[in-house]
Amino acid sequence: MSAVGLTYLVLILIAYGFSSSNSPEKTRKSLKIAGLSLWRLFPLLVAVFGLVGLFQVFIPPELIEKILGESSGPISLLLGGGMGAVAIGPPAAAFPLAGTLLSAGAWPPAIAAFIVSWVSVGVVTLPFEMGVFGARYALLRNGMAFVAALVIGLLMGAII
Repeated sequence: MSAVGLTYLVLILIAYGFSSSNSPEKTRKSLKIAGLSLWRLFPLLVAVFGLVGLFQVFIPPELIEKILGESSGPISLLLGGGMGAVAIGPPAAAFPLAGTLLSAGAWPPAIAAFIVSWVSVGVVTLPFEMGVFGARYALLRNGMAFVAALVIGLLMGAII
């Protein structure tokens, strides 16, 4: 377990201890809600970590570094943003994948573009968005979000 995870766990246990001494009924209700949330998220967590395992075993780090590494420059930035744009799922699913790519040698700006476009660009959901908001709005919003993801990636690279 990581130090950050352990710290969060200890803080939450302290909060539940404090809550239990002040309001046992609300604490039980809170634990029930937390358990139901965990139950609903469990399949997603298994899928995400299964995908991370597949990435780590079947995609060699050399390939990730070649495609998304700093040596590829702007191409890796575009690929990172493009991969995030076609991915679908909650942002929490992007972080373990991004961490795997980063540890395999991907360029940090490409990973930042990956995360930002995962969250803000929706190629898979574009037809639905076009049906709700119209094609012009949906294309413009997604295009601007993609460009913003690339700019944010470059800014991250300049900052870190």
